[in-house]
Amino acid sequence: MKLYNIAVVGTGAVGSTILQVLEERNFPVGDLKLLATKNSAGKKMEFKGKEYTIEETKKESFIGVDIALFAGGKASELYAQAAAEMGAIVIDNSSFFRMNPDVPLVVPEVNPEAVKSHKGIIANPNCSTIQMCVALKPINDYSKINRIVVSTYQAVSGAGQEAMDELVDQTKEVLSGSDASVKVFQHQIAMNLIPHIDVFKENFYTKEEMKMTLETQKIFNDYNMRISATAVRVPILRSHSEAITVETEAKISRDKALELFDACEGIVLQDDPHNNVYPMPFFTSNTDEVYVGRVREDIAFDNGLSFFVVADQLRKGAATNAIQIAELLVRENMVGEK
Repeated sequence: MKLYNIAVVGTGAVGSTILQVLEERNFPVGDLKLLATKNSAGKKMEFKGKEYTIEETKKESFIGVDIALFAGGKASELYAQAAAEMGAIVIDNSSFFRMNPDVPLVVPEVNPEAVKSHKGIIANPNCSTIQMCVALKPINDYSKINRIVVSTYQAVSGAGQEAMDELVDQTKEVLSGSDASVKVFQHQIAMNLIPHIDVFKENFYTKEEMKMTLETQKIFNDYNMRISATAVRVPILRSHSEAITVETEAKISRDKALELFDACEGIVLQDDPHNNVYPMPFFTSNTDEVYVGRVREDIAFDNGLSFFVVADQLRKGAATNAIQIAELLVRENMVGEK
């Protein structure tokens, strides 16, 4: 088996999950470099029973690297282009390159053909965008989607390890009768929810909501697709949930939608409402699939369909999708091409 030299840039929640998923999926890793900021350099992490020392990220760090998996953050802006120039294929989890017309934005179950147009960098979509697009794919293939209204219920994992720690700490504080210490979020998140993720734009949508709109249009290559999102942070650790309503050109019955979802790669259908079966974040955390349920013909839209979607933000929403892109590159014999 051919092995590939891998660099993982970032060792926080997403970077750690990338290592976990690489090992679980038995990706053919040759040499492995763990790269991070100067503050993390020298620390140790384990992969397949072997201990690795984290190195400070520098431009020359990418010499001899076949695939560089960037976990997100400022490192992408500083080093991704340099890594690509040195011959690595960059798979980037940050938002920096997503709307660059020269950078493909890829969800392997949705638009795998897009990887063929890469020029050294491939962008991983926003976590909420990824799971929504996987769920939209079978519907859009059957009948073109004209309109989407989506409300998200996003776990604190989307804001990183410090946010997860803050929820745990605040919950302990509140349950002990103390005031919650607020550092990461705009407000207390324990026993609360916050309808505010990222900064507000001039149109009063947040940047997170506009990411879902613009990225989905790019992934489906349909800039007439009309999308309105409301993104809400909720007090759970893992897995984002989304309530989605679509309006399609032709009517899709509930039975047909169930058939489409059930046949789709990457989707687990959980839809038996009479027996209380539907997707929930507690039961879908630490998995790689997108879970769909609560499927119904919407009564407010002509040709409307509503459903509920849940997926693990750290895995399918970030690490797993990135590694699936790497697996796609390997299958297409695109790694090592210069």
